[in-house]
This record gives sequence, structure tokens and C-alpha cells, in this order.
Amino acid sequence: MSAKILIADDERHIAEGLQMLLADDGFEVDVATDGQAAWELVEQGGYALVLADLRMPEVDGLELFSRMREAGVVSEIIIITGKGSVDTAKEAMREGAYDYLEKPLKIDRLKELIPKAVEKFEVREANRQLEERLKGLTRFGDLIGQSDEMREIYTMVEAAAPTNASILIVGESGTGKELVARAIHDKSNRKKGPFIAINCAAFPREILENELFGHEKGAFTGALNEKPGCFELADTGTLFLDEVAEMEPDIQVKLLRALEERSFRRLGGKKEIQVDIRVVSATNKNVQKAVGKGELREDLYHRLAVIPLFLPPLRDRRGDVRLLAESFLRRFAEENAKDVECFTPAALEFINEYRWPGNVRELKNAIERALILARGNEISLSDLRAHELITSEDREIRIPVGTTLEQADRTLILKTFSFVNGDHQKAASLLGMDEDKLRTELTAFLSAEATAPG
Repeated sequence: MSAKILIADDERHIAEGLQMLLADDGFEVDVATDGQAAWELVEQGGYALVLADLRMPEVDGLELFSRMREAGVVSEIIIITGKGSVDTAKEAMREGAYDYLEKPLKIDRLKELIPKAVEKFEVREANRQLEERLKGLTRFGDLIGQSDEMREIYTMVEAAAPTNASILIVGESGTGKELVARAIHDKSNRKKGPFIAINCAAFPREILENELFGHEKGAFTGALNEKPGCFELADTGTLFLDEVAEMEPDIQVKLLRALEERSFRRLGGKKEIQVDIRVVSATNKNVQKAVGKGELREDLYHRLAVIPLFLPPLRDRRGDVRLLAESFLRRFAEENAKDVECFTPAALEFINEYRWPGNVRELKNAIERALILARGNEISLSDLRAHELITSEDREIRIPVGTTLEQADRTLILKTFSFVNGDHQKAASLLGMDEDKLRTELTAFLSAEATAPG
């Protein structure tokens, strides 16, 4: 559909001449020969651009522009002015007008300005429509959430998906990094190609290299047939490398080369195999610390994180917790053919207040377990407390009056560390302290216990 343009000029021959000229360039053009008539057309909306003469009866170009701004009309405007009013037109530009044209009009200048003004309007309008659409979303692919944090994720996915840029998703375990990777794939031009996922922390070095690049027949003892790796299997599609920072350094070097060249050799192979893939990776580590410690090569990080994307933990998305819980309830009730419809008020209060250190994965597992145990058509607090991490005893620490600050600090750290099953990153996050400091404190506590008499 062609862009609509309004020409407002009380000199009819100029207005109609511009109308014919712009219509020949494919634009849909309306004409108004006074400012009031122009305003009535603008109020109806739909114009990408308004060309308004500065001097018109009833409503002049500046007044028309002022009314547009006050009414929130987002059309671009170009002021048409005579030689004596250029300063006024420039002032309008400072107020937000796109540009001005001086009479007598120069056709080359006109044809240069108008497409750019229309393009600016169309880009801004497309972004506005995207924001409006995302604002009402509670689901985006398999992702669920309507918090500001998740809407930001949706916006970034929409923007990044059509490109071939490598994306690194950073977030705690259980936040849904693979779901984000799948959403990127499904929104991309590669959606008809394969989505191949591999957890880099799940394999020892020798097996991981084989999983990534495959092997030729006879490459090693037991290699009775050739085997394609994930790079080949993902050709024309997306390769998702989960927990990429867990790779051994020598595998990181080989991965970097494969990413830069988009080619590799199978184990035992001599032929370079070219692939057309898009790489999305993920890690639950603090990447700056991982790079600083040498756990993740800096050059590999920059190759993987052309677009970095941070996925917030569930405790920072409080507005999404109930939405997720109710979605899981409906899903598991259907899958298990159980007539469970809702949560009791006490169960809902607990769901909203609990910090969910295991993030969405923990919430999902807790709801599934509670639904299976539920005996009526509601999930109760006692059903949820079957989840091993969410008893009131686990969630509370009692510190008697008279306890020193040092003793209280020690109790809080050790109890929290136990609560998250020894996960340093989760414990540090819950305590609001640096992970390295937490490790130092824990070492000191354990050393003190080891050397304590008796």
C-alpha cells in the first residue's frame, strides 16, 4: 500500500502540481487549499507526511503543526516557506518538523526529501505497532510473561531474529534460555531449517568434540561408521550451544575457528565441510568473570555475543509468577486428565512470595507435583509443600536474641547455601553478595569447623 501525503497550500496551482508530481512517484496524495480544511483531513489520520505552506488563511502552517503535536498526530511535516520566513521554518524544525522547502520549489530537493520523510514515518510507525502488539502479549512462542522485563526480551527477539548475528543468552539455570533460543529460531528466516541443541556441560572433552564436529569411519577405535556432528545437522538452521562457557579451552579454540570460517573437519577427516548456520549460545555464568578467569576465551566471547541478551531470574519478574503458575496448572491438568482448576488463596500467596531460586523450572516442577497430589479441584498449600525445597522450615531461619552479628551472618550464609543445594551462584544471588566473597566466607567457616577442638 502506497504512503499517503497531504499537501496544504492556498495556491491551488502549486498544490495540484505537487499532487500530480508525487502521484507519478506512486504516492497517494490529497490536497487542501486552506489550513482548516487541512486540519480536518489530518484529524482523520493515515498520512505519512504533510507538506504545509507557512502562509495560509484561517490556519497557517505553524498552527497546523502545533495542533498536530498537541493531538499526538505522528505524521511527518515539511514546511513550505517563502524567502522572508526561512527563520520561522527553521524554528519549526527545532520543534520537530522534518524539514522545510523554500519557494520557488526545487524539484530535485523535493524528490530527495519526501522519500526520506516517508521512510522515517514508516519506521517509527512500525516500531510503535510492534510495541503495542508486544504490550498486550502474555505469550511469545513458548515464552510466558507480561512483565516489563519479558516484554524487553520479546522486543529484542523480534529485532534480532531476522538477522544472522550470533546471540549469547545469559541467565541463571531454569530461566528458560533454550525457550528464548527456540523463539529466535522460529522468528528467523531459518525457521524451516533444523534447530539443533547441545548442552556443552553434559559431555567430557573428547565426546563433546565428536558431538560438535562428528567423525569419519575409522577415526578411532569403535568408529565403525561416519557420524555427522551438530554443525552439520544444523546446516541451514540454528545451532544452540547451551552452557557454552563449560567447554575445555582446546575445544573453545576449535569452536572459534569453526564459527569464523563456517567450516570444520570431522574427527579423522581431511575435507573441510562448509555449513550455513546461525549460532545461539547460552551460559549461566557471569561472562565478565569467566573471561577474566580464563574460563571463557575473550575472542570466543566476542564472536558469540554479537548480540548479548540477559534473561532475568524469576524473582525479578514478580508480575509473571502467577501467570506462569496458572499456565502450568492448565497444562498439567489437561495432560494428567485431572479436574484441578485453581489454587487456594494460601497457595497463591505462597507462590507469589516464594523467591523460586530454581526459577521457572522449579516453579514448573512444583506445580506439576502439586497437581498430581491434589485431591480436590484446587491446589492447596499442603500440596505445594510436598516440593522438597519449600517447607516453612527451609524458608525460615530462627536467630535467638543474644546471637552476635558474626554468628548470625555465619548461620544465614550456611543455611542459604544448604537451601540451594550447594549452588554458589544461587546462594550469592539470594544473599545479595559477590560470588567470590561467598566462596571465601564458606571456606573460612569450614576451616574454622575443621580446626575447632573436640
